[in-house]
This record gives sequence, structure tokens and C-alpha cells, in this order.
Amino acid sequence: MKQINLRYLFTAAVILTAAILSYSQSSLPNFDRPHDFDAKHYLINTTFDQKSKSITGETTVTLQPTKNDFNVVNLDAVGLKISRVTIEPSGNTLNYVTKANGTVSIQLDRTYSTTETLSIRLVYTASPKKGIYFVEADEDHSAQIWTQGEPDEARHWFPSFDFPSDKATTEQILTVDKNQTVIANGDFLGKKDESNGKVTWHFKMPVPHSVYLVSFIVGEYSRIDDTRGPVPMAFYTYPGRETIARAAFDRTADMIATFERLTGVKFPFNKYDQTVVANFQFGGMENITATTYADQEIFFYDTDFGKPLVTDLVSHELAHSWFGNLVTCNNWAELWLNEGFATFMEAAYREAAFGRENYIAKIRSDAGSFLMKDIVTNRRHGLYNLRAGEVEKLFDDSSVTYSKGGVVLHMLREEIGNEAFWNGVNLYLNRHRLGNVRTTDLISAMEQASGKKLDWFFDQWVFKSGAPRITIVPTYSAKNQSLTVSIAQTQKEDAIVPAAFRFPLSLAIKTSKGVIRKDVNITKRSELFSVKLPARPVTLEVDDDMKVPLKTVKLQKIKQVK
Repeated sequence: MKQINLRYLFTAAVILTAAILSYSQSSLPNFDRPHDFDAKHYLINTTFDQKSKSITGETTVTLQPTKNDFNVVNLDAVGLKISRVTIEPSGNTLNYVTKANGTVSIQLDRTYSTTETLSIRLVYTASPKKGIYFVEADEDHSAQIWTQGEPDEARHWFPSFDFPSDKATTEQILTVDKNQTVIANGDFLGKKDESNGKVTWHFKMPVPHSVYLVSFIVGEYSRIDDTRGPVPMAFYTYPGRETIARAAFDRTADMIATFERLTGVKFPFNKYDQTVVANFQFGGMENITATTYADQEIFFYDTDFGKPLVTDLVSHELAHSWFGNLVTCNNWAELWLNEGFATFMEAAYREAAFGRENYIAKIRSDAGSFLMKDIVTNRRHGLYNLRAGEVEKLFDDSSVTYSKGGVVLHMLREEIGNEAFWNGVNLYLNRHRLGNVRTTDLISAMEQASGKKLDWFFDQWVFKSGAPRITIVPTYSAKNQSLTVSIAQTQKEDAIVPAAFRFPLSLAIKTSKGVIRKDVNITKRSELFSVKLPARPVTLEVDDDMKVPLKTVKLQKIKQVK
């Protein structure tokens, strides 16, 4: 998912002081959510009353216990008015209790063991406050109904275990007005006319996925098919807006080929649909095989300024097919593994399509976004988000989870080298294919691919926060024909900001006889380096190769001494 209105990067924030507990990788709080069953399949049948903005639903959850003597099923179900619960296929009624915490507790007909599978059918109605959104028609588009699941809105329209750590296949049966099109996850299995003039559409997603990725869109749409490449692609837009949609999504096939080449992993799913909707609160959402976009974000491609931003947005959401959908963060504290990678892949596509300079410009911009926000934020946290319990605020901190996440992956690539980095990505994706991941899984893959210990790197850039602020004082001695460079880290140390970051730094010294380069490794709060020169220095440039963009530099003029 990507935040809306990327062209408006920052809003002012009041600096507040917050006490944050010290921690280490070995003592991180546990943000996992325990559950005693593994959901295998959700069959979701939904009909709509657009006038009253309500739904009638029927969901059958097939699951397998993960403990013996299993006799109670607890499902997330917020605002669902449940009228009946049965065990299938017998249809016998089960007792249930809806709780104030937004769950339904179902008493089973007997105890079950870990070797058994059972199916529970729930019938309900709802007027969803979240999860499903009803949009009125206007002069630009028809009436619409669409979903948004991330982070925990699926529970508002179908009962489920609504947390990323559990993956299941899904099947949707959606009954809509005859003139409406339905776009949903996975294989389209057909549609049939109903006696009441409605039409029922049937979709099945055969690959297990987290429920926040379940989606549908209902409305009057024009479909554009793209047959380039082996992945079936369709773009859905409003009638009359085909030209701009075709242009905005035109690079999708090339993006797929690029990401396949870089990761060494083929596009993981059976199709890729992209659809615009009105009033969408984000820029885009990577619903599995069926990405949703804010219409105005995509139509912004019609301006010269908007074209690169829309290209980034499209590549970001596509990248989630690998990073977020194929492998998924195990809990919301690890969200950067989804969003940081998707942001980095925006830059990776730029590099492949437009060259290294364009890639560096993107990395520099993302670094600037983080550094500016880090100065004023009152919600400082590391990429591993110790504030993940505040689920409703997960996407308030895009400069960390997105921008910093992408730049940290760039710095990891620079640290271990291009070949090792992409080998590590391939290992990470294949090792955890269709599973859930933690930062420790990425560390393991990158250490194996590079042969280097990387705990220090992830400790300071992922598990801690902030960035180095360095003051550089260069002094030239004519007598010794050498330049002494004093480098001091001045960031304020606290529980999550290191007193001294460790990072490489390149020094490019221009003299009348050419440029002298020296690469140094910063490991301490204050350090001194000396460089022999063939002539008096004219200028000093720091980190011109952009290996460590996450820093602020105060560079003083070169002093001359005898």
C-alpha cells in the first residue's frame, strides 16, 4: 500500500518528548497474535443493498486446529449481525456469543484434534463502517462498492482471523446489479443471471494469502487487456478514461519482467488486474492479483509532473506481489519488510528503465523525506516498529516504514555488493515462499548470500532509530602536504538512537593535480583521518557515491595551516 498524495510530502508536526524503553534484538516485545487454528479456506458469499449501504453475507471458514481438545473457535467479526452458525456439511446449529471486543466465540459440537479439518458457516448482515465502502455516482463515475483490508478491516465484512500471520485460500461469490462489473482476487469462474435481475460473479484465489489482501470492486468499468508477456493483465477504468489509464499502466509488463529478472522469481500469481476507484484513502493497495488505486492518483499521469510519481506508484504496488503477498510480514511491527521493499523496488525499476542517476535521485529523495520528518516527529521508531500495537496509526509514519525502509535496503546493497544482495533477495523469497517473514529471516538470507555478519547493520538501521549527524572539519598542512579530516557524530543519543553509527564514507579531494579519493570506515563518535596530497586541496566532497544517504552533514571550509 502506498500513501495518497505523494506530491505533498510533509506536514508540520509538534516536537514532543516521549520515553521509549531500551531494547535489543534478543529482547524485542512480541507483536505476534496467538491463535489455536490454521484457517485453510474462506468461502465468502456477499450481496449488497447500495441504497442502505448494507450487505448480507454468508462465510464458510474451513480450518484445522493447532492444539488437541479444540472445542471453541474465536473469529474477528466487527459489526456483523450474526443470525446463524452451523457446522458443515451436516448443517447442525452451533451456539455462539458475540463479544464487545469484536469477536464471535463459537462453541463446537465436540472436541477436535490437530489431525481433523472442520468447516463452520456463518450467516450475517452488516452496515460496514470499515472494510467495505459505498461510493455514490457522480458525473465522472458510476456508483461503486469496494474494499480496503489493510491492516485489519476485513473483519468488518466477513468473519476471519484478521491478522497477517495466517494464510488461507479464498473464494468469493458476489451478487450485483446487471450493469455492474466485478473485479476480485484470483480466477474468474464465471457469472450467472439471477431471477431477480441481479448477476452473481464467482472468483477463486487458489494460493494462500493473508485476509487483508481479500478484495472486490463493483462498478461500471471499461476493461483494457494487455497481452504483452506471460502474465494476463487487465486495467479497469471509467468509460471515457481509457487513454490515460492505458498510458499510466503501460509499463506494467516491463516492470514484471524487470522484477522477475532482479529477484530471480517469476510473477507468483495467475493474473494481475489494476483498477481505479473514487474516494480511496491511499494511493494504491496491493490486493492479491487485483490492485486498487485512487483514481485521481492515476489520472495525475496526465501531467508532466505526475508521470514519474504514477510510475513509482504502479511499480510499488506491483512489487508487493513479491514483497507482501508472496512473502508477508508476520506481524505489523515487521511492516517495513512489505513497504520498505516495495519502495526500494520503485528505485530498482527506475535504475533498470532510466539509469543509475535516476535511481540515485529516487534514493536521495526518500532519504530526504525521512531526515526531514525525523527532525520534527513525535512518533520516532525504528523500522522494526515498537509502536505496532497502535494499529490505527501504522500508516501515519510513511517516512520511516516506506522511505527509510527503501533507503536502508539500498545501503545494504552497497554494503554487501549488488550480486550478493540480489542473491540474498532470491534466497529470502524462495525460502519463505507463501509464508510469513521477520527481519531475522532477511538477516539470515543476506548473511548467507554475502558471507558477512550483518547484525551490526540491522541493529542500527532497523532495530534502532535516527540517523548520524556529522560535522566535518578539514585542515590542510602545507608543510606535511596532508589533509587532516576530523569527523564527529553529533546526533543526540537516547534509548533508540546510537551514540555512534557505523558506516563507510568516501572522501573526494579535488586538487590542482586531480582528485584524490579515500574511503574511510566510521565506527566512533569522533575520528581523525589523514590523507597525503600532491597539491593544495581546492574542495572536499563527502559520500559522492551515495553509499549512506541517511545522514546529515555539516562540512566546514578547508582550513590552511603552515
